[in-house]
Amino acid sequence: MKWCRVESGVRLRRLLAALLILGGSWQVAAGGYIQAKAWLAQYLLQSAWQTTRAGGERIRPWPWADTWSLARLRVPRLAVDQVVLSGASGRTLAFGPGHLPGTALPGQAGNSVISGHRDTHFRFLRDLRPGDRLELTPANGEGLMYAVVSAEVHDQSDLWLLEQGQTLLTLITCYPFDALTPGGPERFVIRAIPVLGGGAIPPPPAAATSTGGRRVYL
Repeated sequence: MKWCRVESGVRLRRLLAALLILGGSWQVAAGGYIQAKAWLAQYLLQSAWQTTRAGGERIRPWPWADTWSLARLRVPRLAVDQVVLSGASGRTLAFGPGHLPGTALPGQAGNSVISGHRDTHFRFLRDLRPGDRLELTPANGEGLMYAVVSAEVHDQSDLWLLEQGQTLLTLITCYPFDALTPGGPERFVIRAIPVLGGGAIPPPPAAATSTGGRRVYL
C-alpha cells in the first residue's frame, strides 16, 4: 500500500511537470506567433507603402484589410522603420502602429497621435532618449523631422493628451512594458516637436512639457 502511494505521488509530480512544460511551450509559441505576425504584416505594409508613394490611394496591404498605409515612421538611432496605419482599433494595432482618428494627420499642423502595442511595434519607445530624431513621412508629402522632448506615464483617462493646437507628434503605448497581462490603466507617452531648419530644436511648447503625468525624463 505504501508503494502504491509513492508511485501515485511520482505520477502526479510527472503530470504536473508535463503540464508546466506544455504551458510554457504554449506561451513561447504564442509569443512567437505574435512577433511573426507583426513582422510579416510590416513586410506586406512596406510593399503597400511603396505603391501608395508611387501615386496609389488607400492601398490595402491584403484584400480583406480594413486599413491602409498612412505614413512611415523612422527612428534612425534605433534602426526603426515602420508603416503607420489608418485607424487605431485593436484589429489594426495587431498589424502595426495606428493613427488615432480625430487628431492631426501626419504632415498637417496640430497634434498627430499614433498608438501601438508595447510588446511589438512600440516596444522601442522605452529606448527613446531626449533629442532622438523621429522622421514621419506622410503618404503624399515629404518627411518631417521631430525631436523627442519628454516621456511620461499617464492614466488612460488623460484625454487632454489628444488636444489639438500645438504641432506635436505624440506616441502612446500601454505601460509597464513588461506587464504579465495586457491592458491596464497606464500609458507611456512620448512627446516630440518639429525640428527647425538646420537641425536646431526649438523650446518645447507647454503642451509637450506638462507635468500631468509621472515624468520618466525630460
